[in-house]
Amino acid sequence: MQNIPTHVAIIMDGNRRWAKEHGLHVTFGHREGAKAVERVLKAAPEAGVKILTLYAFSTENWKRPPKEVDVLLKLLEHYLESECKRLMNNGIKLTTIGKIDKFPRSLHEKIEKVKELTKGNSRLVLNLALNYGGRDEIVEAARQIAKDAKEGRLKIEDISEESFSKYLHTAGMPDPDLLIRTSGELRLSNFLLWQASYSEIYITKKLWPDFGKTDLKKAIDEYRKRKRRIGG
Repeated sequence: MQNIPTHVAIIMDGNRRWAKEHGLHVTFGHREGAKAVERVLKAAPEAGVKILTLYAFSTENWKRPPKEVDVLLKLLEHYLESECKRLMNNGIKLTTIGKIDKFPRSLHEKIEKVKELTKGNSRLVLNLALNYGGRDEIVEAARQIAKDAKEGRLKIEDISEESFSKYLHTAGMPDPDLLIRTSGELRLSNFLLWQASYSEIYITKKLWPDFGKTDLKKAIDEYRKRKRRIGG
């Protein structure tokens, strides 16, 4: 197959709405959402995708009810514990973007452990956006650039798009070719604001817990039909 997106990023939206539509507590929506992650993790490398970035926990998610936040963090920790072996067996490398040091110590340590165990894998990079916000990332990069310039490590005239990108959490990673958003919402929600400048965007009304292999294939097929001019 030709013209397969190397890097696919997904805004996994609709867990709470799915739970409401099924008359269930929001917890069940997040649990079903975790199952959708498993399906996409299997389908992505089969489709030829090399990097999969999932918007798992945003900086804004802290504003949700404390009980829901607790459920999200516990689900993430449980997922890492239960799926580490599967990641290893399937050649999946875990990386993260965002400020994971703000998470509870046990979760932070679990994330770092799985990243270390899987760092030699190369079939697929699973890049989780955790406690991540696009504006926060850009502001943090600007602060570091200002600091480096002030201390003589960087010349003002050397600041470019390329050099700026090296200060972002995604340094060394190609920008996403395809950005998928589930649940039909038409916004970026503070996700990869710099990196998604020229990403092809695909919106589906399907809620994240219902998303699977066929849906990923539809998104990739749509991507393959488009001509990426990158402003040209």
